[in-house]
Amino acid sequence: MTVTNGVDDRALKARVHRRLIAAGGVVELDGPGRDLAVRAHLAELLRDEAPLLAGARHERLLCELTDEVSGLGALEPFLADPEVTEVMLNGPQLAFVERAGRLERVAVELDEAAIVRLVERVIAPLGLRIDRASPMVDARLADGSRLHAVIPPLAVDGPAVTIRRFGARAVPLESFGLEGAAATFLHDAVTAGWNLLVAGGTSAGKTTLLNALSAAIPTGERVVTIEETAELRLRQPHVVRLEARPPNAEGAGGVSVRELVRAALRMRPDRIVVGEVRGGEALDMLQALNTGHDGSLSTVHANGLTDALPRVETLVLMAGIGLPLAAVRAQLAAALDAVVFVTRHAGQVGRRVEAIGEVVIDTQGRPGLRALFARRGDALEAVAAPTRPWRRPGGRTGGGWRC
Repeated sequence: MTVTNGVDDRALKARVHRRLIAAGGVVELDGPGRDLAVRAHLAELLRDEAPLLAGARHERLLCELTDEVSGLGALEPFLADPEVTEVMLNGPQLAFVERAGRLERVAVELDEAAIVRLVERVIAPLGLRIDRASPMVDARLADGSRLHAVIPPLAVDGPAVTIRRFGARAVPLESFGLEGAAATFLHDAVTAGWNLLVAGGTSAGKTTLLNALSAAIPTGERVVTIEETAELRLRQPHVVRLEARPPNAEGAGGVSVRELVRAALRMRPDRIVVGEVRGGEALDMLQALNTGHDGSLSTVHANGLTDALPRVETLVLMAGIGLPLAAVRAQLAAALDAVVFVTRHAGQVGRRVEAIGEVVIDTQGRPGLRALFARRGDALEAVAAPTRPWRRPGGRTGGGWRC
């Protein structure tokens, strides 16, 4: 810690914070140009408290104060780094970031109270709270990043915070090891109205791949996206974004993904994109796909390509309406056309598509997957030609992607 003229940096910043609070905070600075106004106000308070600070030290402290007041304090440098995809706090003084699929420990000076204040700063404008009575929360930052926080008594070693970041620029299919025939096939499948399910583990890149696939959706179509926490960033001009809402502190006002799927059907969508199915909304999604909403996309957690369909079956049964399994499987086989499985690898490999499978029906009438593309070494190669017809005109019927 830097000490100059007997003045401790932390104590100096604490005095500036106290003066800011005594002056009414920054509420009156809301509006256009707020960030510049906050910085100018803090610079004035800092000069009043320590007029003899050296220029470099003044600038450093001013940046730290601005981050603490307007942003996420000590985490701001990591959130400003385009190479960082995840920020994790495992309690006081223990922080990690993910870069290029690798975890790195980083130095962050945050005690338990500071971590909780940081989370409260994010969730307070959203009408959410975190305390011992409600010790877990999900929220979305202004840039679209997703924040998840758990505090004691659930988090034994202190507040645990995870921030999942999503890049501002579009990620092309090539970033997932998709080139040549495989990339052409997926582009054609989206354009021609196949219903695709992206499967993979946690942090495998499912949402990012979904964003990349959505680039093939024609610009003239109306797309409704439904997510628990808004992460998708479609580039089409006619997009309606819906986000679920958790209940408030009194347990009222919650709106589930399942309710939003039903609402989307009344919004005249050409396509529906469900960010992730993880519960009973899987049934409503299948019903939507079976009522003319071709070319829709979604994601699901699964350990492998062949695990994706049984996983969706289980989620549909969680809807609790007593559908027989045979009926669920019939809906599944009619609704989905293909599954794309993506995984995460440490180091330079990063996230990549490992397999693409077409939904088929076996002799007992059960849905299964037939591999169309499989990874052999570093290449994703065609191993079979699809048998399902395109649902819409626009896809190629021969050429580059056929095996």
